[in-house]
Amino acid sequence: MAALTVLLVDDDDDIRRIGELSLVDVAGDRVVLAGSGEEALARIDDSIDVVLLDAMMPGMDGPTTLGKLLEKPGIAKPRVIFLTANVHERDVQRYRSLGAIGVIAKPFDPVMLPTQIRALLAAADPR
Repeated sequence: MAALTVLLVDDDDDIRRIGELSLVDVAGDRVVLAGSGEEALARIDDSIDVVLLDAMMPGMDGPTTLGKLLEKPGIAKPRVIFLTANVHERDVQRYRSLGAIGVIAKPFDPVMLPTQIRALLAAADPR
């Protein structure tokens, strides 16, 4: 399993902490943290392999953040996976229609998180 650079965007400190520990300790990934959509826009660059994006955040929500990430000049189109408790089929289809490659349900299993990310990446685009 090759290491990834993951931008983890969530307004909940505990989710960021658990996600970071999972990705670093289980998979050896590099993690860049952002507590808001605005921070995500400031921290995204071409070193990011995948963005884990909370769907519901105060201020700029996940779908709005995704739109701005996809429009950001000077970087390649990011691969985005939503983290959300809203995993009904209509919600998943909506997130995909906005440009996300998939959805991971909250609460997520920290041991399985790296495997879930890699499965979605492989299914979407074998970069």
